[in-house]
Amino acid sequence: MASKPARSALGAPSQLAQASRKGKRAWRKNIDMQGVEDAMESLRAEERVIGSVLQKQPDDQLFVVDTRGDEQLRKSLPRYSRAQLTSSKIISARSAVPAITSRTRTPKKPKLTSSEKSRLRRLAHRPRKGPFNAVMDPTEFGAGSAPVELSHAVRESGTRDLWVATAEESFPDGLENVKPVAVKKPATDHPRDIIDAPAVSLPPEGASYNPPVQAHNDLVLEAYAVEKRKQNEAHNLAIYREKIELAKENASNAEDVPAGMSVDDGAANDEVEEKEELTGDAVMHRRKMVKKTKQQRAKMMRLRADKQALAEKAIRKRLLHGINSVKSLRSQMDKMAKAQVEARLTRQLTTRLRLRKGLAGRKFGKHVVPESQVDVQTGEELTENLRSLKPEGNLFRDRFVSLQQRALVEPRVPVLPSKRRAKPILYEKHIYKRFQ
Repeated sequence: MASKPARSALGAPSQLAQASRKGKRAWRKNIDMQGVEDAMESLRAEERVIGSVLQKQPDDQLFVVDTRGDEQLRKSLPRYSRAQLTSSKIISARSAVPAITSRTRTPKKPKLTSSEKSRLRRLAHRPRKGPFNAVMDPTEFGAGSAPVELSHAVRESGTRDLWVATAEESFPDGLENVKPVAVKKPATDHPRDIIDAPAVSLPPEGASYNPPVQAHNDLVLEAYAVEKRKQNEAHNLAIYREKIELAKENASNAEDVPAGMSVDDGAANDEVEEKEELTGDAVMHRRKMVKKTKQQRAKMMRLRADKQALAEKAIRKRLLHGINSVKSLRSQMDKMAKAQVEARLTRQLTTRLRLRKGLAGRKFGKHVVPESQVDVQTGEELTENLRSLKPEGNLFRDRFVSLQQRALVEPRVPVLPSKRRAKPILYEKHIYKRFQ
């Protein structure tokens, strides 16, 4: 009589206890995974304590062969410190995961001073009490809602340089990576530092009340050239707008044509001719697809391999030729790099020389920096004496244009007040009849 085999120490994978097996869901296998879960949890514990699994660690990280002993070991060991907490010591010794930082408490805001309360009440148009609980008069100077004293920005202006490197700050444990980004000064020079134009430019010699004849004629020709250029630009803009309006009219007159598209009559005639040719006696025979034989496929494969071999041979020959001409190619590359550097320096020098005179006529952003206007009088308007001299030009305009040309003020266009489009509606009420 054969005896039953003994059960192993581990045993077969057992199913979890079930109350009943009625239904399809109850018949699924629920194998006990407790052993696997315990093994995975042990691996996770090793990762938390050491930083990785022990099986993946090399031997030099796990074992140390000490043949002599370290005499300086006592000096390198950390000493007892009252500043370090015992909990932080335990965490640092038994876990490779950094500790969770506690939430920092924001300090309570100090209470408002009496002067700050008075200022806020003045801004909010609230009554303020003075000595003997008397309400102060809001109409007197400094008692209204408008601030009279200097603002904080004005008081602190000039005390802090934005580009000066600040002192290094100390951060608590766990917040070393959360550092504010330091603002770096741009490497390029600001146009304001390059411009060397005077704030108030000297007027030309021909703008005098009694100018020399040649200087006056040159200034008149310069003003004429400026006005002629403006008229040409306005004329070109008017022609462009007329073309747009004409295209809109043609698009609106055409039928079955999308807006902004014009159809030529010749295209329609060509389509009609093509249709007539297709409907004629000529019949296009479709080429039949013939299956290639084995010999034809082999021939195509040989031709393709020969073509690829010739292409590879040409590439190899080109590479060998390039290896022989490495020195000449290197010299050519050096010459090209030197020429590019010289061209870049020349462009930078030209730009700097152009910027020294100002930004007049250049576009920055949406608008163009305006040029200085040429104020000149004709020969009949010249007074030739100071008694009958008339005012000319606009000092405010010249000053504002100078600020824009020296990159102190961004270029803008004058914004005129828009007129009210909707007319006010007047209502006649019945209350005007009720009077006493």
